[in-house]
Amino acid sequence: MSIMKVDKVLTTDEAAQYLKISKTTLLNHFHQKKIRAIKVGRSWRILQSELYRFLKGKEM
Repeated sequence: MSIMKVDKVLTTDEAAQYLKISKTTLLNHFHQKKIRAIKVGRSWRILQSELYRFLKGKEM
């Protein structure tokens, strides 16, 4: 039996609030490929584990 670790999916507003940065700065990090995110329609989604990776300073 495998146990799946739950990884929360965040919106850009939630991710920016979590990192305490502006939404514009967050979007710049996406475009510079510093933070991985996926575009869903006209909005972006980010895994919370990706924010942990970014804060720890680990490379992609």
